[in-house]
Amino acid sequence: MTKSSILRFAAYGVATIGLGVGLAAASSVSVGTTGPSSSNNGTVNSSHNASVENENSVGVLNLNGQGAGSGDANNNGNTNGGSANTGSANNNASSNTNVSVSNSSSAMPAFMGAGMADGGSVNLGTTGPNSSNNATINSTNNWSVENTNEVQVVNYNMQSAGSGSANVNGDTNGGSANTGSASNSSSTSTSVNFSN
Repeated sequence: MTKSSILRFAAYGVATIGLGVGLAAASSVSVGTTGPSSSNNGTVNSSHNASVENENSVGVLNLNGQGAGSGDANNNGNTNGGSANTGSANNNASSNTNVSVSNSSSAMPAFMGAGMADGGSVNLGTTGPNSSNNATINSTNNWSVENTNEVQVVNYNMQSAGSGSANVNGDTNGGSANTGSASNSSSTSTSVNFSN
């Protein structure tokens, strides 16, 4: 007799993303026509921030309980004993568990790549003599990813097998008594894959 109980898996994935976007079409500073001895200052500040947090927990529990018994063979109290035989008892069990978790949000957002590629530009027009012209472009890009993966796999395999007894008693001409074989077999395969 075979009793097999399998709880495949419980998996959850939580992905949160917080974005603070200050993305202009381009970072630029322009200074037009200025007079002599003038002071001109231009500053552009841009910041791109993104963060991703992934928490994945996977649990796999496989339970396998088996018992096999071929019974008893008795040849008793016969004048001419014949033969007593019992058949074989066999149990087979297998379980296969595959878990795959993919966190696609771990890739850098498109807007971050665009922000990093934006080097900015400075345009100076005609300026007067002895003038002071300053142009500053500040660009900051922050991208962080935090992945937490937890896996727990538990396999229980409980087996028992008994071939029984063979008895020949009280026969004038003894016969034969044979018991069959008793066997158990079990296989378990568990695969867990994370892609962050």
